[in-house]
Amino acid sequence: MYPLDVLSFSLTMTDLRKLVTGFLLVFSSLLANVAGAAVGLAVIPASATDGRITLYYPTTATEQPVRRGPFVLSLAEQAEPMPGNNRLIIISHGSGGSPWVYADLARTLVAAGFIVALPEHHADNYRDDSNPGPASWVLRPAEVSRAIDAVGRDPRFSSLFDINKVGVYGMSAGGHTALSMAGGRWSAAGFKQHCEANIADDFQTCVGLITRLRGNIFDGLKKWLALQVISHRFSDITMHEHHDPRVLAAVAGVPAAADFDMATLANPPIALGLVTAQQDRWLIPRFHSDRVLQVCKTCEHIADLTTAGHGALLSPLPPNLTGLVGDMLNDPPGFERSQMAEVDKKISDFFERHLLPR
Repeated sequence: MYPLDVLSFSLTMTDLRKLVTGFLLVFSSLLANVAGAAVGLAVIPASATDGRITLYYPTTATEQPVRRGPFVLSLAEQAEPMPGNNRLIIISHGSGGSPWVYADLARTLVAAGFIVALPEHHADNYRDDSNPGPASWVLRPAEVSRAIDAVGRDPRFSSLFDINKVGVYGMSAGGHTALSMAGGRWSAAGFKQHCEANIADDFQTCVGLITRLRGNIFDGLKKWLALQVISHRFSDITMHEHHDPRVLAAVAGVPAAADFDMATLANPPIALGLVTAQQDRWLIPRFHSDRVLQVCKTCEHIADLTTAGHGALLSPLPPNLTGLVGDMLNDPPGFERSQMAEVDKKISDFFERHLLPR
């Protein structure tokens, strides 16, 4: 055995200071590189059980205009990923949603070093919207978990994030997914009970975009028919829950939440944040997000958009929306969309606080 003082030649205080200084310089350089990184775009193809997964991520490649549907986005398609902050965020889209309406939030997350992955939820996406609502909500949490697995298997990304420290963001129906990932339990019967009690006041939650109430003699018939269908389809009392220990933080934006057992959201086992929009006419806050905030003792109210409608968190917002979908998603008068950049930054900051080492 050597006496301890003999070992001092191997690491003096001067050497230690040099090592620490060198580490800080490298770490600062990495952060600077991530902050100035371009946004890459890649896709994991659909499997036998799941739809495709769209990925946004940091890269050193040059962005080019990329057209997707009505959007022209600046992205580096199929570019080589670069190291970021070693964390993955899964985004669960809303009903009928696409990966492109979350591009602005994804860019903010990528600037912070995150890899962002958007799984295409079965029969409730922009290419196939044949089975939305509770039928989709049952499937979505497991689809999120399988998306984590799929990104973890992809050789382009597997070494660039810690698969045991993942965040989930969801908007609207995706917000329902986020609440499920945060420990919430719900049932189809809970959805039915909510609609039976509140069919007039929360009509769009219960029927979607099939029709609306117009204040005429046909409203009574619409409500009666809606309740007949809901009673037939959503009587199952089975409580649905999903646990994935890899998910450590979740953000629910304007979530569908009326069917949850609120007691299960009083003390979430992970960090949970909410973004709310007080002019939301699709998921009326007092039946959904406000109820979660009333019971949740540890939830962080990341942003409360007092003049925003349901579509505020879609960014970019699809252009030229008309009819009922336009009424539900277009910005209300007086809403200033430029504030969404700050909201995106607050969402990113939430994930940084709860997923990165401190």
